[in-house]
Amino acid sequence: MTTKIVPSIQPTLYEEDYYLWVETTLQQIQNKDIENLDWQHLAEEIEALGIEQRRKVESYLKQLLIHLLLYRYWETEKEFCQRGWKNEISNFRDELEFSCRSQTLYNYFLNCLDSVYLKARKQAIQKTGLLSEVFPEQCPFSPEDILNSDFFP
Repeated sequence: MTTKIVPSIQPTLYEEDYYLWVETTLQQIQNKDIENLDWQHLAEEIEALGIEQRRKVESYLKQLLIHLLLYRYWETEKEFCQRGWKNEISNFRDELEFSCRSQTLYNYFLNCLDSVYLKARKQAIQKTGLLSEVFPEQCPFSPEDILNSDFFP
């Protein structure tokens, strides 16, 4: 019987101590020490950062749209929930507005609005128990309304 010898692979700094890797990479960039940069992990981290930013736009937009739909269409609960919904609308709007200060993320917001609305609509239907016909199939709010801090439908 032969045993297979597997060479031991030394974990990289990235795998051993992520925060130390970040500090080291930042120092290398600041010192223009490009020969010693961990290019593979640096590229992965930059890509992940962009994905995370787009995900935040989608998440805040979805929550904002859900609450705008509740505010506008859930008449039986509006008297009791209006203040809470307005607070949530303001909070999600502030976060979305902060992200949309980047023109790239603002363009992403515009591009994903229709698909995110469909998800928000579905959740609003599930939450309220109202008939799907109550909620428009197309987003009833313009991008300007969505980001307008004074807009409450």
